[in-house]
Order: sequence, then C-alpha cells, then structure tokens
Amino acid sequence: MNQQSIQTVIFANSIKHGQHCVAGKTLEGKHWVRPVADSYGRELTHAQAKCRNPHGTFNVKPLQKVTIGLSGHVPLINQPENYMVDDSVWQQNYTLDQHHIINYLDHPSDLWGKGDRVRYDLIKAGQLVIAQSLYLVQVSNLSLYVSPFNKRRASFIFNEHVYDLPVTDPNFDTLVQDIGATKGILCISLGEVFEGNCYKLVATIF
Repeated sequence: MNQQSIQTVIFANSIKHGQHCVAGKTLEGKHWVRPVADSYGRELTHAQAKCRNPHGTFNVKPLQKVTIGLSGHVPLINQPENYMVDDSVWQQNYTLDQHHIINYLDHPSDLWGKGDRVRYDLIKAGQLVIAQSLYLVQVSNLSLYVSPFNKRRASFIFNEHVYDLPVTDPNFDTLVQDIGATKGILCISLGEVFEGNCYKLVATIF
C-alpha cells in the first residue's frame, strides 16, 4: 500500500460498537474518505480518532480540518471510500466555518433508494452499485425522536422521499432538546452488513 497524508474536513465521528466511525471530505476535490482500522472496515479506537493541535490531543470533531495519515485504499463493495489509517497522529489545521458546509453538499436523487436499508445480496450480485456510501445532504421536515424501543431516530424528507433512520450522532440527546438549533443538514452513512442488510444511518446532524 502507498502511504499518504490527506487534508480532510471531518463530517462525522459517530458511534460504532462503542468506538468511532469517522468520515470526511478532502479539501482538494471534496472526495469522501472513511478512515478505518483494517481492510474489513473495522471502526477506529478512541486513540485512533484523536487529533493534535497546539493545545493538546483531543477527540476529532465534525468540521475540523484534519491531516490524516493513510496506509492505503481498502474499499468494500458497500463502502468504497474506506482507507486504512497508519500509526501517525492526526493534525488539526483550523475548523470549517458553519456557513461553508453548503459548499460540501452532495446532490443525489435519493439515498440509495427508499426505506431504511439496502439488501447486501443485491450489492454483491451487482444489481445495485454503491458508488458512494456517504452523503452530506440538506433535508426538510427534520424530526428527532426516541422510539418506543428506546432507539434514537430521525425522520425527514429528501427529494420528496420520506425517510426514518437510526441516528448514531453522539450529540443526539442534546439536539433532540432543541431541534431549532439544527440547520437540517445530515451526514448519512451506509453501514456495515448486518443480518443481510446494510442500514442507512444518520451519522451527524448539523
């Protein structure tokens, strides 16, 4: 694998198996990058999801501009943006202004079709090609709630499609108290395979 360092704007540091699922877009070209721990797409540890700035080393946060060391591209058919991290410490280089988020929006016709999941066998058979497993989108009618099963959820409309998806944003409990503070911009991720499906997840709420 060819080692490289890339500058990214972080758009997600969400919860995955008690660890971290991080994703961002490159400053040059605005391409998605999902840093992972191994070639199977394993989540990052607490230590791996930190960045250093002049004040110390802290958990990486959305909208930080961070230089990440990568050991190579390790794409999966359901997550083509996966890159394995190397052992270097990430370096923070300022933060993206909230008003500039719109410059990084994606504009798909839908979020991998309707519903809250994609069947993995369709991806494996080539009947559904996942060109990208991450989207940053502006939505309408956003509502955050906790289901009767105590699951964090978000319902919203995107391009006239109604979605109701699980939320992995660690700030959910704060945001649900003040939905008016959000801009209605979501980072949506297509998750790992679980019982034959890849679920659509709201990784970050802006």
